[in-house]
Amino acid sequence: MKKAYTKDGRLARLMKICLALPEARQEAASRHATFLVRKEVFAYYLNDHHGDGIVSVCCKVLPGDNEALVAAHPARFYMPAYIGPQGWVALRLDVSGLDWNEVAELVVGSYKLIAPKRLALLANPDQARAAAVPIPKPRTGPPARKRKPVA
Repeated sequence: MKKAYTKDGRLARLMKICLALPEARQEAASRHATFLVRKEVFAYYLNDHHGDGIVSVCCKVLPGDNEALVAAHPARFYMPAYIGPQGWVALRLDVSGLDWNEVAELVVGSYKLIAPKRLALLANPDQARAAAVPIPKPRTGPPARKRKPVA
């Protein structure tokens, strides 16, 4: 993957979630990423797809769930071009108040629908949610100075 696109913290967190699932792998293309289990796609990362200015993750959901999610939360979910009518939904990653546990839940659900049954049973939602938690960056530089109390 090109270095410029791996600097996006959203993609890095999504990669941790997706790659925590059994036999998951990633393929990169320009500013997008595809996550697969064996040869089947279970999630897409889209960054400004066709110039729409949106950063999102697209996942497979149960029949009718995509329409229900879009209707209930139109600011967060939308129907992705081409694949929306086939049971996919997109969750915006560029909105404030994003819940990464929700992202992990959506990705794991998609994985379980796409993966072979044996692998789907091995998918651990707790492990994917744990991958969604950001790791605090170590502090670099000199230690902080203590302030003297003002008299």
